Order: sequence, then structure tokens, then C-alpha cells
Amino acid sequence: MTPGSNIPLPVPRVAVDVSAPVRLDVSGLLLTADGKVRSDDDFIFYNQPSGPGVTYRSGGGATPDSITVDTAALPPGIEKIVVTASPDAAGQTFQGIEPTATLRNAADGSVIATFTPPQLGTETALVIVEIYLRGGVWKARAVGQGYANGLAGIATDFGVTVEEPAPAQPVAPAQPVAPAQPVAPPTPTLQTPVTPPAPPAMAPAAPPAPPAPPAPPVPGAGKINLDKGRVSLQKNQTVSLVKGGRPLLSQVKMGLGWEPAYRGKDIDLDASVIAYGPQRNHIDSCYFGKLSIVNGAIKHSGDNLTGEGGGDDEVIVVDLGRLPQEVTGLVFTVNSFSGQKFTEVAKAYCRLLDAATGEELVRFDLTSAEAQTGVMMAKLIRQFTGEWEMTAMGDFVKSRTVRGMVKPAAQSL
Repeated sequence: MTPGSNIPLPVPRVAVDVSAPVRLDVSGLLLTADGKVRSDDDFIFYNQPSGPGVTYRSGGGATPDSITVDTAALPPGIEKIVVTASPDAAGQTFQGIEPTATLRNAADGSVIATFTPPQLGTETALVIVEIYLRGGVWKARAVGQGYANGLAGIATDFGVTVEEPAPAQPVAPAQPVAPAQPVAPPTPTLQTPVTPPAPPAMAPAAPPAPPAPPAPPVPGAGKINLDKGRVSLQKNQTVSLVKGGRPLLSQVKMGLGWEPAYRGKDIDLDASVIAYGPQRNHIDSCYFGKLSIVNGAIKHSGDNLTGEGGGDDEVIVVDLGRLPQEVTGLVFTVNSFSGQKFTEVAKAYCRLLDAATGEELVRFDLTSAEAQTGVMMAKLIRQFTGEWEMTAMGDFVKSRTVRGMVKPAAQSL
């Protein structure tokens, strides 16, 4: 499976094994239609290994940890189970230790599908796959969404209570006051794990606490949204197109601009957007030679031959609400058809605007350049929750046309 792809479940009982070159902590969360747990009892992990329809099994370090989901036994109102993982070692990221989720028939162990999230880096926790109900049919979707603030970030995002005492607990084991610890084991809450053996309970929550004290008050601190107004992104940063808790599902404009460097001659750059499906399959490309694609949901303003003048040089309008479900990823690119390199370009940028109000939502300034003829500026990815996320890229490619960008852009999704 690839990010965003989904398959119907052929059996009611499935197991999700999560393996990696290092020991992982795997968990499952039962979610209602609003994407939240009903209570902390819906958080299934090694210190609370069973819930209605969902169980956790430890591999003991020799085999992968596993979450088993019995869709027939799930209580009414539960429409989704997300399976998460985080490295067991304190402070470890997923850089170089990409996990693989194997979806199996829980009855006979036969493999239904596998998924390895691509291009992981500083993430310390992941939502790997989800089992969800759609139109009366249970399905599995590959997700691969990362969090920089550990399992605590995932837990708070989905409504699990991570109380203030939890970060303080690691101090307790260092104290000679061992008798006070036994109070935690009988309590199957998030604080239970962080008591006797510091690593067991919420090992992932403990590491993020020192480097990211703001994480407790800011659920999902690894993600930025539009609540505070315009967002300026740096390379590889991501912003969720959500404002006031609601996804932005309206027309947006991606403006791309540039100027010749050092009073150089006019430079002809071409802005394009490439649309992809859930399998990273190329659906269509919108550029100066094809100004409208996917039934008019994406439109191009036309070619600017010089880069002269203020403001955006080329604009691509995307109607997020009209994009067909088959479109799950958009990559915005700029190419130098005339062959000039991006080292001859100054002030290259892209910015996302609300098409209705003209308000600038997100901006990314390309602060460095390479002697190449193509650059992937940004990508918009439809998340499993339905919202869109924009990630600043700034990755250079040797290509003078959008046609040569299709393959590297697909690999970036």
C-alpha cells in the first residue's frame, strides 16, 4: 500500500503487526465519528491491552507488537481504529528505521496487505494505518502521518488525557521513594505506564517532555494550522489547512513568483501543478499548455514570459471542494524552459491565498538555489481526516518541462 490508499477488509477480524529494526511501542485508539476517543479507556496499549473489539499483543522484542481489531465486536458509535507506533528508546526518531505494518487475517495469519511509510525523519511517533467504516463497509487505509512530539502528541490529538503529573513521574523513579510508585499499576490510565519502570507506560511521552514542554498545552504540537493567521514556512515544514477546527474546503490560489537575479536578463519560468492519485499515479498536469484539468477544479492563469513586475508571475487556482476523491496529492513545480538555472533567479516564492478574500494563508520563500532547471516548490496532500496539508519543498530537479517532473514529484509524495 502507499500513503492514502485503502482496501476493503475481506474478513471481520484483522491483526496489524508493526515491525522495525528497533523495538517499538504500538497502540490502538478507538475513535467516534468526530475523530476522538470516548474516554481514556479507548486507548489500547501495553499497560491497557484490551478494549471492546481491540486488543494489544506484545512481541516481547522477538516478534512485532500487534493490534487486533474485531470489527464485529466494536461498540456502536466507534467508526475508526488508528494504529500508532513510536520507538521504545528515549528520544529516538524514525530516521533510518522505517517501520512496516503488515495487515493479516487474524484467524489464519495470512497477509492481506503491507505498508511502509516513506521519507521519515524527525518524527517520534506515527499513525501508521487506520481501520475505518465507510458506507457500511470496513476498510483499511495506509496513513503514515508523523508527530514530532511523540505518542503524547497523538494521544492528545485524539482526545486522550495526558495529565500534567505524567511528565513529573520520571523524577519519582529516581527518588528512593519506591513505595509511592505501586499506586500507579492498578490504575489503567495514561499515568500508569510512567510509574514503576519509566520506559513501559508512556515511554514515548516521557522523552518528548524535556525538549518540548509546550506539547501538553498544545495538542498535536508537531502540526501548524491557520488559526493564528498567515503562516511562513521553511523547507520541509507542513501546515494543515484547518482554521477554527474546520478544514478549508474552498477555492485557493497558489501564486508563484520570481525575479531575474542581479539585474540579469528576463527569465522565462513556467509554473505547473501535477495531480496524483492514492497510488502516486499521475492523473494530469496543469501548465501553460493545458490551463484547466480535472473538470475545471484546477486552472492555470497562463504563461509569464519574463518574470518582470510585482506580485505573482503565475497563478494556479484550485477548488479543493470540487477536486474528485481520486486526487489525493498536488505538487506545484517551476521549470526554466529556456534552460537558465535557478542560480540566475532571485526571490522565487510560492504563496497560498484564499481565492474569495485574497487573504494570504501560507508563504514559502526559496532562500537557496541550485544550478538546475526545475524545482518542486510545495505539495498539497489530502489527509485521511479529509483536510489538506501543505508542505514546503524547495527540491531541485534537472528538467526544463513539467513532463520531466512527474516521476520525481510522485516519489516526493
